[in-house]
Amino acid sequence: MEKTVFWIEGDGIGPDVWKAGRPVLDAAVDKAYGGARKLVWKELLAGEKAFKEVGEYLPQATVEALTTAELAFKGPLGTPVGGGFRSLNVTLRQVLDLYACIRPIRYFQGIESPVKRPDLVDMIIFRENTEDVYAGIEYATGTPEAKRLIAFLRDELGAKVDETAGIGIKPITPAGSKRLVRKAIQHAVDHKKPSVTLVHKGNIMKYTEGAFRAFGYEVAAQEFAAQCMTEQDAAAGGTKPIVVKDRIADNMFQVALMRPQDYSVIATTNLNGDYISDALAAQVGGLGLAPGVNMSEKLAFFEPTHGTAPGIAGKDKANPGSLILSGAMLLEHLGWHEAAKLIHDSMDKTISEKKVTVDLADQIPGATTIGCAAFGELLAKNL
Repeated sequence: MEKTVFWIEGDGIGPDVWKAGRPVLDAAVDKAYGGARKLVWKELLAGEKAFKEVGEYLPQATVEALTTAELAFKGPLGTPVGGGFRSLNVTLRQVLDLYACIRPIRYFQGIESPVKRPDLVDMIIFRENTEDVYAGIEYATGTPEAKRLIAFLRDELGAKVDETAGIGIKPITPAGSKRLVRKAIQHAVDHKKPSVTLVHKGNIMKYTEGAFRAFGYEVAAQEFAAQCMTEQDAAAGGTKPIVVKDRIADNMFQVALMRPQDYSVIATTNLNGDYISDALAAQVGGLGLAPGVNMSEKLAFFEPTHGTAPGIAGKDKANPGSLILSGAMLLEHLGWHEAAKLIHDSMDKTISEKKVTVDLADQIPGATTIGCAAFGELLAKNL
């Protein structure tokens, strides 16, 4: 059995982490299935590499290939300076309708975390990916667009907005919210998770973030009534397997530190999801060990969650762990759980041996710092 994966090398440390990481993924598949299954990699161009080769940061051929793909994988992409795309990452998510950003956060043995019980952190974040701040509706102070919008808000709606303000719009729709929460609850059902938490700032933004909360509860009640109950139902003795609850965003940061064991699946709006996923990653070793995928109804587009880190590009200092763990997510998505488990077990073993890249060595007393390539080789050896 072969599965085609379209891949984009990425900018900055992209070439480094791919060179170290892809052999680990191929080795895990080969070890698990003895050649009976295989990933077939087909490269697409985007970012600086694309600009150098064809004069475009996001060639139409790449977009066309991705619109018909089922599996894709990319390294980190930078933002063009001085014009062009506002963000290649955001553009890809919008053009391909990659509405769900999914980031699992878990602890690996051997990490010296800044919190007392990092082993209790085992959460998966479902972050809405096309609305909220990612809609990109924003106008700079003093621009004609900002002035026209402010004039409308002041004159037509009676809003108090300073005429010098930069201004943005935060759209949150019933359809966008519900499909994200639906995916989160379905994950909880499929993987027998005990809870889904809706994270929002609805106490202040009642008609956007508060609406996200309301839409989430509607999905649970209307589409998952047999599996889901509220916290109030649970307190009254309810026995359904999944508790759907909500937390205000600032409170969620507190309880994630104090009682991480109470949270398993989180569904949230775009900006909240960006914050909480990075904060949780910091509890278990940082973005170097934080994988991710962006999904539409058809395409699963995997990616490491870190940036391009141009300061260390080409210096063999990057951590390929995020890319490799994103690959494990890809394998789980395919149902190739044996290969994914080999990768997770190897990560535990390798970190416990205290031979790690510099970002992890800084957190592990007595660790030996090794390069990106050597870390990948050690992970492959420990499969």
